[in-house]
Amino acid sequence: MRGYRISVIRHGRTRANDKGIYIGRTDYGLSDKGAAELAEKMDAYVYPNVALVYSSPLQRCMETAEILFPEVPIQTVDNLIEMDFGEFEGKSADELVNRADFKAWLKGGMDCRPPQGESVQEVQLRIFKALREIISDMMHQDLRHCAVITHGGIIANMLAGFGLPKLPAEQLQCEPGEGYDLYVTADLWQRSQAFEILGMTPYEA
Repeated sequence: MRGYRISVIRHGRTRANDKGIYIGRTDYGLSDKGAAELAEKMDAYVYPNVALVYSSPLQRCMETAEILFPEVPIQTVDNLIEMDFGEFEGKSADELVNRADFKAWLKGGMDCRPPQGESVQEVQLRIFKALREIISDMMHQDLRHCAVITHGGIIANMLAGFGLPKLPAEQLQCEPGEGYDLYVTADLWQRSQAFEILGMTPYEA
C-alpha cells in the first residue's frame, strides 16, 4: 500500500524563548540567534527533500520554512497554530508560580485550560483537523514526502495523540529546527486516525 512520509519540525528560536515566557498566538518572528542556529543546523545536518511545506501561519514558522526549505512552496494551515495560553501569554513561570490557576494547569488533564485559553482537548481537535487537511492534500496530489513546520507543543500533542507507538507528550519534546519523521498510509489513517513515528529528523551529516 502506498505510504506518505511527513517530517514535522519545530520552528527556530525567538526572543520569547530566550526570555522563558509563554507565547502561543503572539506573532514573534525568529531572533537573530534563532535564524543563525537554523543556518548552522543546515550545515551540520541533512534535512529531507520534500515536495511541499505545510506551516503554521505565525511568523516564526514561516521564517523557519523559508530558511530550511528555501526552494519549496509553503502552504499555511491555520490549525497548526500554537496553543492559546490565555492570561498566561507573555508571562514566565516565575511570574505565574504563585497563581492557583497556573498550579492547576500544570497538573495537566485534557480539560484543563489557562484562563481565557485553550484546553489540551481543544488543541487535539485542531491538530486532528490539521492532519486530516494535510494527509488528504498529500494523497490527492500524490506528494510522497512533505514537511510540517509548527510549534513544540503542537508537535508533542500531535505525536502523543495520533502517533504509534503510544508515548506521553513529555517524551516527545524537540529542539528548535528539529522534529520527527512520520509515516502514514490511507488504511492506517482511515481505520485508526494514526501514523507511525519513525524517528527524529534531521539526520547528522
